[in-house]
Amino acid sequence: MLLKGYDDGPLVAGESLLARPGFWSNYLMEMCGEGASAVRPVPEWFGDDGADTDALSEVLFDPEGWPVFQVPAENGPGVVVIYRNLVGDYGTDYLLTHPGRGDLSGTGLTWHELVRLADSPPAAAEGVEDTAARLLLLLPLLTDSDVSESAPARLSAALTSVGAPQETALSTAQHLLAHLTRRPRHDPAWGSPLSGS
Repeated sequence: MLLKGYDDGPLVAGESLLARPGFWSNYLMEMCGEGASAVRPVPEWFGDDGADTDALSEVLFDPEGWPVFQVPAENGPGVVVIYRNLVGDYGTDYLLTHPGRGDLSGTGLTWHELVRLADSPPAAAEGVEDTAARLLLLLPLLTDSDVSESAPARLSAALTSVGAPQETALSTAQHLLAHLTRRPRHDPAWGSPLSGS
């Protein structure tokens, strides 16, 4: 697999990893832990356990193989997600790809753009086809602070589709959206710092 700007990286197709236990907690859990919540996110929110999450992190962050996930679109730009596993410089890169031009650039997406891209897998193209997986892979690119009222339900359904328990999916979706939209999330179960609880 060759991508401009990643000539020295040992890129490997990562699509098969999406179905492995531990993938979604590795990919999204960190985003659930930021904010005012006193509740620490756990792999179980995504239907994973700690051992599976740890085992898959060895694969995802292997300097010898950088997983790449292609999210092509029927019309317009697609996205490539790359685990950049340089020793001392690990990270996840999100690249907007333009069909036929081969250029790459980093940018964010509005909720509407994210949903449109998730829902438009092209026929007979390499990459992720499942719309739930596409939505979750693209989620870190959300830069829109004003998402649709249906966003938590749509995100919850995607999480459930990839294995998250139904009883935690909506709460997990709300945590993710609160982080991405930089809005505080209020949970009535949280104690108030003013009441001393």
